[in-house]
Amino acid sequence: MAEELSEAEETKDPFAGWPGLPVKDRAVYAYSMSGDEPYTLGADSLPKPGVPTGTVTQHEWTGSKVYPLTSRDYWVYVPAQYTPDEPACLMVFQDGDMYMGPEANIPTVFDNLIHSGEMPVTIGLFVSPGSPGPGTPVYGGTGNRQVEYDTTNGEYASLLVDELLPELRKTYIITADPDGRAICGISSGAVCAFTAAWFRPDQFRKVVSHCGSFIDIHGAHNYPTWIRRHSRRPIKVFLQTGKKDLDIALGNIPLANDQMAAALRYSEYDFQYIVGEGGHTLMHGGQIFPATMRWIWKDHKNITA
Repeated sequence: MAEELSEAEETKDPFAGWPGLPVKDRAVYAYSMSGDEPYTLGADSLPKPGVPTGTVTQHEWTGSKVYPLTSRDYWVYVPAQYTPDEPACLMVFQDGDMYMGPEANIPTVFDNLIHSGEMPVTIGLFVSPGSPGPGTPVYGGTGNRQVEYDTTNGEYASLLVDELLPELRKTYIITADPDGRAICGISSGAVCAFTAAWFRPDQFRKVVSHCGSFIDIHGAHNYPTWIRRHSRRPIKVFLQTGKKDLDIALGNIPLANDQMAAALRYSEYDFQYIVGEGGHTLMHGGQIFPATMRWIWKDHKNITA
């Protein structure tokens, strides 16, 4: 049971918005997300002289049919090399504002790797979770993130495929080939990315998972069993976690990722699994993101529109 906090303690408590968070888990979160990690961004994640810079525009999506009453911000990155004469590849990021931030600098990575020819011309769709919502089991809150990201069904993929992508295609030409579409997220957003590809491999076939919360929130702990027992999906998966990642009431994230990797190996998926020294942050995933993109897109020359 969570310990009661005084009003003064709540004002200092970074987890005050999660009234159901057990005291033991508060200490685990603080340790895991302290930022005390040996990772910094490399040259491919920083601006380089002579590299054309893409554009980023911000938008809002309201009136969703999949998640009624929610609204969300989203951002669209378009590389300087984009032309409507040739369909662009697509990469979708959950918790989009985080991925555009200084821990990963994704638009800059795209600028550099597209310019060097190490990844195809790719439009980035950076999506925030919707609000309002019921919050998180055990922890509380008022957002819709856990409903969207941790629920193991095709609803969130429908939000992308039936709502946001048609909006994007009003302005840009995007490949219809699922091998030209990648999806990425951290924590519950990583579960969301895997779920989208698992249920809709006709739309997304490249998955990047950072600190994936494949634990018992809304069913993601079942994925290792499902991977072993279901026919192999035509998807490619990159998994990353850290030795300091979360061990909490809802589950142990390093162990959950070990189980995911073992299941992917057993079922002969095309995957990589990297375990670092960090915690439940984007610091390690951000540092290795350029290398992740080289691996994810190494077969891009075979992509057709």
